Amino acid sequence: MTSVALALATCAGIGYVRWAPGTFGSLAGLLLWYLVPESPGLQIGAIVSVFLVGAWTGGVAERHFGATDPSHVVLDEVVGMWITLLFNPVGWQGAVIAFVLFRVFDVLKPYPADRLERLHGGFGVMADDAMAAIYANMTLRLTIYLLAAFPHWAL
Repeated sequence: MTSVALALATCAGIGYVRWAPGTFGSLAGLLLWYLVPESPGLQIGAIVSVFLVGAWTGGVAERHFGATDPSHVVLDEVVGMWITLLFNPVGWQGAVIAFVLFRVFDVLKPYPADRLERLHGGFGVMADDAMAAIYANMTLRLTIYLLAAFPHWAL
């Protein structure tokens, strides 16, 4: 069962990338998002389901690697990207902006994400990225609004 949990937590091994595994996990999340139907209900269901799976697998991974929030776990970045994109209708340019915003908030971990990161177990592994993603989602939403309100700012 540990091997299944690690395969899920590392997003089929993406978490073993030596350089910036979180960035690659976020990229995987972005790509996987396009497989989720555009139905808000299905998107929320996918986010909640994968968050719960991530809480379980994150706990298994913490015990396996002997570390809190091990860098090999990237399922939290997948969920983070999904939360960032939720309810934000974006094309490829918006998806790139979403990716950058999530990475910035995930690295900076503004309050309370920094506190959530300290929670033990898989819930803590997932919760800090979910909070960072909420900030990224709100910033993306504001960016979309401003670009629509001021079309001469468009990319």
